[in-house]
Amino acid sequence: MWARAVWLGLRASVGGSRGFTSQAGPQGSGRLTAEVIEHLERLSLVSFGSQEAVEGLEKAIAFADQLRAVDTDGVEPMDSVLEDRCLYLRSDNVVEGNCAEELLQNSRRVVEEYFVAPPGNISLPKLDK
Repeated sequence: MWARAVWLGLRASVGGSRGFTSQAGPQGSGRLTAEVIEHLERLSLVSFGSQEAVEGLEKAIAFADQLRAVDTDGVEPMDSVLEDRCLYLRSDNVVEGNCAEELLQNSRRVVEEYFVAPPGNISLPKLDK
């Protein structure tokens, strides 16, 4: 993966791990290692290949760490944010259909009977036809 190539290149030039540093908060170590970044890239299909992207990731992690400080003892979990309202189900009546071929014509790329979209911000590899 891209992050691994960068990590190996930086590791060779610096003599250590990629390890971008972050502003350490009270909960975190303040360090994202290349292994963690690569793992997050695989899970999210988003490339963190620049310092700016890593800083954005660190800000998101810092925000999530702030949520740990909230005392939720004794708070019952909610089933829905609309628990105080009566929600009615409507009947699901199909009035149109059998137009899959027509809808698939709107897509740039189709594989079998599915739309193809690039995952996250990592572009799809070019396929030779």
